[in-house]
Amino acid sequence: MTTAALTRGPVQAAERSPAPDLARGFMLLLIAIANTPYYLWGSEMGAGASHPVDGSAVDKVADFLIIVLVDLRTYPMFAFLFGYGMMQLYNRQVASGTPERAARRLLQRRNWLLLAFGFVHAALLWMGDVLGAYGLAGLLMVWLFFQVKDRTLLVWTWVFGILLTIGTAFAVIGAWFLAQLPADDPTARSIAADLAPSSESMATTSYLASIGERLTYWTLGTFLQGLLVLVVPMMLLLAFWAGRRRILEHPGEHLTLLRRVAVVGITIGWLGPLPSALDHVGAIDVPDHAAWVFYPVQFLTGFFGGLGYVALFGLIGHRVAQRRTGAPSRNLFLTDGPFAGAVQAVGKRSLTSYLLQSVLCAPVLAAWGLGLGQYLSSWSMLLYAVVVWGLTVAFAVWQERTGRRGPAEVLLRRLVYGRPVSAPVRG
Repeated sequence: MTTAALTRGPVQAAERSPAPDLARGFMLLLIAIANTPYYLWGSEMGAGASHPVDGSAVDKVADFLIIVLVDLRTYPMFAFLFGYGMMQLYNRQVASGTPERAARRLLQRRNWLLLAFGFVHAALLWMGDVLGAYGLAGLLMVWLFFQVKDRTLLVWTWVFGILLTIGTAFAVIGAWFLAQLPADDPTARSIAADLAPSSESMATTSYLASIGERLTYWTLGTFLQGLLVLVVPMMLLLAFWAGRRRILEHPGEHLTLLRRVAVVGITIGWLGPLPSALDHVGAIDVPDHAAWVFYPVQFLTGFFGGLGYVALFGLIGHRVAQRRTGAPSRNLFLTDGPFAGAVQAVGKRSLTSYLLQSVLCAPVLAAWGLGLGQYLSSWSMLLYAVVVWGLTVAFAVWQERTGRRGPAEVLLRRLVYGRPVSAPVRG
């Protein structure tokens, strides 16, 4: 694609709104936490939740909180923010005079590049990369739905939601029948063995061998998470609808909607995982060969939880924006306070921060690296994740104070836009 038809370059600092950056920055902490169990390659994982079956009381508390608050809730939220960002990019280009067709080609070029970034990320470091899933879903959703009417976006969100609900209902019914089988039944043992979580790419001591294992896992996960589960497509469609109304850019005009979505979404998002969490800590007993049912339930309720988190950060962004007076300042730490400014600095560099997490985790924790994941438990791995996020915050704050963009953002923008169409500014 040529960028000759574009009338402007990437988003500038003064055009940014606090809510999306706050959401991205804080959710990167939850992403770091969500990925923690997969680095514990020396532990046996539960069938209904990918967390160690053994551990101290502190480990069980950590597992319980992660299952309820984090697992399968962060990637839906980021999917929404990804879709919302696409609509923001499109709106800015068209408003500046770029032809609509050229603006859509720009989006698709960016989606192809995210798919490529995800492939490289998975090959080098992290099997659970989500960039590929977002890029793949973005390609399909922009092609099929970007120009449709608002009503069509909402109707297809309902259609996908009904399909996901029906699939979850069948899964629950099937799991109930399987639960009637005794644990020593050959069929039950086979199902439990087939569904046991695998950590081969982390446990292998050969880096070259781990590349193939990561890419195999990533390829399956990209199609499953990006399309087949339907959560990411649903989030993108809602994000297109919300982006047309600039809900996160002007949250003060949509407070009632944001409050309702936050309350309903987070309530469903936290109640849905409770059976899985209770089973994991031993409060209830679900046979291993039926515990897989928790995953489809998590996907469905995770959609609501992710949407609730988006609305919550819309409300927080509104409060932060209210504190700003006069002309917007380039210094986030003066206008919004040290903590909010630091989180936004991470959010503005979310791609860099996301990739940096893998750099700080995989070589240290995987068996092909230092192998420390074998010796950590749930609570110590949780602490490690928080420290990793803290380091990305420190890096982002340093970049913000020195007027630098994230290196991954710089590379992506150069590949998407080519040479800048206007002089770059700090931010």
